[in-house]
Amino acid sequence: MANKDYSIRQEQLARFAKAMGHPARIAILQFLAKQETCYFGDIHEELPIAKATVSQHLKELKEAGLIQGEVESPKVKYCINRDNWQLAKELFGNFLDQCLCEKKRCC
Repeated sequence: MANKDYSIRQEQLARFAKAMGHPARIAILQFLAKQETCYFGDIHEELPIAKATVSQHLKELKEAGLIQGEVESPKVKYCINRDNWQLAKELFGNFLDQCLCEKKRCC
């Protein structure tokens, strides 16, 4: 029987991918990545995201480790978790670089 355990890196990559699996979360990450300091305010005022859904998206991103800060009222401070951002960049880069298939030989 084959070993069905996943590596820690595979699990982390899947966690990041799941957290990034919604366009609203991508928009939030892009917005926060462009900030020079932590963002204080309501993201729904900056992005086309309904206020009712913003907190759930922020919670998912925080649980995955992609953002950090206070995501509950009245303290609203968000920023990219720089260490995990770098890890995600490395994991996604390594994952996407592993395809050895040449165009002529692939389906």
